[in-house]
Amino acid sequence: MSRVIACAIVRGEPPEVFAAEDLETLNWVLALKVVAATPAKGLPDDVRDSLREALLDERWGDAVTTWMRERDEVIDVYPSMDLHTPADVEMAEVEMQFLPLFED
Repeated sequence: MSRVIACAIVRGEPPEVFAAEDLETLNWVLALKVVAATPAKGLPDDVRDSLREALLDERWGDAVTTWMRERDEVIDVYPSMDLHTPADVEMAEVEMQFLPLFED
């Protein structure tokens, strides 16, 4: 049986994918690994201060929106995605014959 996870795709070059057990954890991951990992020296003072304030206040949406606008990059967040495991495909050979492609 698959598990539900949250994931995000940072559409940079190359794209980065982040996955977490839930949306709250994913927000922390994006805050730490993406927004806070941005070098402060490369940001205008007002943007740097805005990002710092949003992160310290745990306003993830504001931080990500400001980061995307400043960097001209997009982060797609998917709060509910299926994570499939090997157990999900154990019966695939039998299950497959009942899927639409095999209907006549």
